[in-house]
This record gives sequence, structure tokens and C-alpha cells, in this order.
Amino acid sequence: MSDTPFGFGLPPEEPEDGDDGKQKGGHGGSQGPANPFGFGAGGGGGENPFAAMFGSLNPSDLGAAFQQLGQMLSYEGGPVNWDMAKDIARQTVARGTADGTKDASVGPAERAAVQEALRLADLWLDGVTSLPSGSGSAVAWSRAEWVEATLPVWKDLVDPVAERVGAAMGDVLPEEMQAMAGPLLGMMRSMGGAMFGTQIGQAVGVLAGEVVGSTDIGLPLGPVGKAALLPINIAAFGSGLGVPEDEVRLYLALREAAHQRLFSHVPWLRSHLFGAVEGYARGIKVDTAKLEDAVGQLDPTHPEQLQEALQQGMFQPEDTPAQKAALARLETALALVEGWVDAVVHAAAAPHLPSADALRETLRRRRASGGPAEQTFATLIGLELRPRRLRDASRLWASLTDARGLDGRDGLWAHPDMLPTAEDLDDPDGFVHREQLDFSELDKMLGEAAGGEKDDKKDDKSDRKGDADGGESEEGGTGGKGESGR
Repeated sequence: MSDTPFGFGLPPEEPEDGDDGKQKGGHGGSQGPANPFGFGAGGGGGENPFAAMFGSLNPSDLGAAFQQLGQMLSYEGGPVNWDMAKDIARQTVARGTADGTKDASVGPAERAAVQEALRLADLWLDGVTSLPSGSGSAVAWSRAEWVEATLPVWKDLVDPVAERVGAAMGDVLPEEMQAMAGPLLGMMRSMGGAMFGTQIGQAVGVLAGEVVGSTDIGLPLGPVGKAALLPINIAAFGSGLGVPEDEVRLYLALREAAHQRLFSHVPWLRSHLFGAVEGYARGIKVDTAKLEDAVGQLDPTHPEQLQEALQQGMFQPEDTPAQKAALARLETALALVEGWVDAVVHAAAAPHLPSADALRETLRRRRASGGPAEQTFATLIGLELRPRRLRDASRLWASLTDARGLDGRDGLWAHPDMLPTAEDLDDPDGFVHREQLDFSELDKMLGEAAGGEKDDKKDDKSDRKGDADGGESEEGGTGGKGESGR
């Protein structure tokens, strides 16, 4: 559990300018900042977000600065200014990553390589899972295209938490003052939306520099049925591994395609995960004492004060049974998704790719060291998916394959109540060898009942036809029913 759910750290004393400052702060890279929003000391992009948004504040920049400030204060949308988030994410992508890699449009050769890798991945997965292909199309994205495609899902993830903060910002004023402070209240909410937009935009922009597909955090961030890979980030990921790039691409394509199968053919899974995120967000509470202090000292000519107040970590989950249950439900569901993908991909890759074991361990270590995707997710909702849970889940799914076969293992996704629980992850052998519930007789009874209803309807229809034709012989089944009906 992250102590500061939004990862807000203390801002640096002075923002750094120029290329040297960018190299020191950074905006990504495999050794990403502990704070993916980059607002803490020593973190990537550590400059004050207003300085990043307004430039160096030279006289020539003042006009643009005041224009953007006016746009920020005039915002009247939801809890997050998503237009600002999109703009800042695109700006972050345009600056490139810490290693100097700039975003670039995907060329025809890269696009063809991605499509071929995803096609072959689906072919290999056919032999290790009973779930059919879930991707109707395969696409290669640039970083900017990833930002555009995933923002709608980030909105679903972040808005519930941001809504809590927005409501708290209005509640800190006494009720008798709220009617009198309408303009101030509106300004505060506009600024709050801008603050969230700034932070989320920076986070998504940094993340775009490192993700390799649309499912890196175990959630479907892209459009339904569209498997996507980012060639430029795949090349960066494989650099220095000593593994041929086509093997790296194919292994990552297997992971993307496996996620797509799961989310496409388990219809309840997407809403289950997002519902768990929203349920967890409802338990986030705001330290109103800190917020009251911030509001009381707010100077409209220094909007960064509210930013600094937000950075002090005023959000924390409530210590209630409902909140603990929501957290456990979300952690377990994410672990089961990632564990299933890990086990299935390994089974598909091991016979074909010499570097399958090395790539698997590299990805596991990336998670264990708090990779950028996991850090961003933890920052947005105050949750860290523990690597131990992922490994436990992977072992459980592999054991289920040996004990029950592909159909028995994948059949557990038919309903959330059939999946292993957090306690089962602690004792995977106990779950694997537990006597399975036999639904065959129930299914047979339901099938017979459904068939009987169809026969009755067919008989009734025949009765009516027989009546219209003058009736049938009483010895015939239909005639007898028709007679009794009369």
C-alpha cells in the first residue's frame, strides 16, 4: 500500500532549467523515478508543473502563461481537466525519454513486424488455452498514439478518486460561507481539476515512454479487441538484454495477445476490475485539516500553493472493513489476471523461444523493482500489486493446468465466484486439489427443463393448430392434450 496514494512528494526548492536540468530530473527510463508523477525531489520531471506548463517565465512567455492560467481558472468540467492532461501528456512525449529517444511515427516495416508477431502469438496461444483469440485487429502505435488511445480508460480509473477530492474542497468551507464564496469555490474546483490534469498528464506522458502494449498494468487500457504494441519501446526494452529483437517482440506479443483473450472472452472481468477500482476509490478520504489550512492561506495570485498542498499527501484509504475488502478484491483480481497471463505465455513461449525463461524473469524483476506501469497505477489509486501475489497466482494457474487440463483451468473464469481467493493464493495446492463442484447434473436438469418448456410450447402450438383444423385423434399426443385443453 502506498503511504501517499497519489505519490505526492515535497517539491524541489527551485526548478531546474535547461538541458542539464532535464538530464538530472529525467522523464522516464528504465530506472524510473520512485514517484512516477515526478514531483518529488530527485524524481523525473521534478520541476514545478506550472514552470513546465508556462515555460521559463521570460517576458516573452508571460502572455502565454497568463493565457493558460486563464484557461485553467475558466475550466468548468469534471474533477479532472482532461484537455490539460492530454496536452501535457503530449508535451511530455514530445520531449522524449531520459536516454534521448524521441517519439516517431511507426513505419510500414515496423507495422508489418508487429502484425506478424501478434498473428504468430495467437497461433501459439491456441495450443495452451481454451480461450479463443480476442483481438480483431493488430496495431503498432507510437507513444503519442498510445496516449490518445488510452486516455478514455485513464479517465474511468482516475475520476472516482478525483471526485472525492473535488467534493472535499467544497466541504472544507463552513456551510454559511459556501453561498457567499461561490466564485472562490468555483475557482478552487477549477484549479483542482487543473492540478489533477497536470499530474495525470505528466504520469501518462512518462508512462508512454516505457509501456510496450495496451495491457501493461493488467487492465485493458486500449479499445476493445485491438491488440497493440509500441515498436520504439520494445526496442528500448530489449536493448542490452542480449536477446534478438524479434524474440523480444514475439514474447511481448504473446503477453498482449493473452491479455486480449482474457478480456474479450470473460465478459464480466472488465467491469469487475473497474468496479473494484471505483469501490476502493470510494474509501479514499481527504485530510480536511490540511485542506482547510491550504484553503485558508490560498493566494489567488499564487495558484501553485494549492499544488504544493496537494503534494503533502492529504489522501489516505480509510481503515474500515469495507475498504480492506475492496483492496483485497482488487489486489487478488489483478494478481489472477497477471498470473494467468504469465503461466499461459510461458507455456506458449518455452517450446519456441530460446530466451523465454530469461525474458520471463526480466519482466518479473521489472515488476518486483516497481516498474513504471506498476508505479503509475499505485500512484493513481494508492495500490501496489505485490509481486509475491503475481508469482503465487502464476504457480497456481500452472498447477491447475497439470491437475485439470486447459478446459478445467480456463473454465474457472466462467464466474468470479469460481476464481481462487486471496486465501487460495496462500495455499495454491489446497485449491488445486480441492474437490471440484460438479455442475454437470445441474446443467443437465436445467437443460431438460428448458427442453421441456420448448416441447410444451410446441405442443400448445400444435393444439391450437389442431383445434383450427377440427381436432386430432384422441389417441395422438396432441389430440389428447387438445381434448384436455378443451
